[in-house]
Amino acid sequence: MAETISHKVVIVGAGTAGVAVAAHLKKMDESLDVAIIEPRDVHYYQPGWTLVGGGEMKPKATWRPMDKIIPPGVSWIHDGAADFDPDNNRLTTTSGQQVSYEYLVVAAGIEIAWDAVPGLTEALQKNIGVVSIYDYDLAPQVWEAIKGFSGGTAIFTQPKPPFKCPGAAQKITYLADDAWRKRNVRGQTKLRFFSAAPGIFPVKRYATTLNEVLKRKAIETHFQHHLVAVDSEKKEATIEHVGTGDRQTHAFDFLHVTPPMRAPAFLKQSPLADEAGWMDVDKYTLRHVKYKNVYGLGDCTNSPNSKTAAAARSQTYVVVSNLLTDLGGGEGIAAYDGYASCPLITGYGKLVLAEFDYNLQPKETFPIDQSKERRSMYWFKKYFLPWYYWNVLLKGGDTQMWPLG
Repeated sequence: MAETISHKVVIVGAGTAGVAVAAHLKKMDESLDVAIIEPRDVHYYQPGWTLVGGGEMKPKATWRPMDKIIPPGVSWIHDGAADFDPDNNRLTTTSGQQVSYEYLVVAAGIEIAWDAVPGLTEALQKNIGVVSIYDYDLAPQVWEAIKGFSGGTAIFTQPKPPFKCPGAAQKITYLADDAWRKRNVRGQTKLRFFSAAPGIFPVKRYATTLNEVLKRKAIETHFQHHLVAVDSEKKEATIEHVGTGDRQTHAFDFLHVTPPMRAPAFLKQSPLADEAGWMDVDKYTLRHVKYKNVYGLGDCTNSPNSKTAAAARSQTYVVVSNLLTDLGGGEGIAAYDGYASCPLITGYGKLVLAEFDYNLQPKETFPIDQSKERRSMYWFKKYFLPWYYWNVLLKGGDTQMWPLG
């Protein structure tokens, strides 16, 4: 058996949350011994994939080599986490390496459940107009399919929660509508939006604007409905009503799918998970409810916030503050209020910047009415936020809140 390696702080996952925590910890204490466990060689800026799908961003702008992203002075354990033993302050990697820690931060992200919709994986590979922005390799195909569409029935779907970037399904719908209008094929198109949610957005202030957008764009909406199967041969989508379980099939010429998602398998089967498989944390302090030297943040936790990059960024400060206080012998009391942000693109050059907390109350950054569609906020999303993500957030250099998403 391999010799056990030890670190003061071990972080599982080098996505947005994991890297941001590592960078901020090192910024606050250069001498702190921090390690990240991450098997991937590439780090992705996933909020950019909506813009890739809409033809507004190049795919290569959404990734960096992992060795350029891991903060200086942080040890990179190039491996995956496989098994947690929090009673003994250690874990085992996929290669069998034992890693011990004084503090553990789990930022394991969320797993795309492509296989949860029968026929979906096959349909995505067939070039029949079935696409999704939820993957680096698939996102460019969305734009190609939008450009190549000449009319017919276009269906966009949104699954049951939890899933990351809850606004993405409607963002790409609005961009496709705009693109088809510019190419004069919208008049030959029936555009249908199926969502498992009860409405277009849970915060009334922003939903009011978005309902007007749906009306203006003549998008046919079906709420409390989600995709449960795809038939590649017939080009049909099976849609189920969330409440009654009734199912109907709908023919399509274009189908954009926001896939179901689930907790990572290695986390779901661990002592750190709740009954549903998510990292079981106090929703305010982000400490594990049982193991006080374990923290969780980002998409893998059961905190009832919208799963966005902005949420992970806000959670970073809480985890870093509380962990450093714990290291100093105190008990951290920093609290996360559920802040999340959805920069809701409503068309090319238009964006509603939704920011809100656990209570679905607006928590806006700018001294303007962010519920209005604005060109300035579109440029903010397209140009500023990617720069900020790579050059500030992931380097531990930010001191203010910015609405990533």
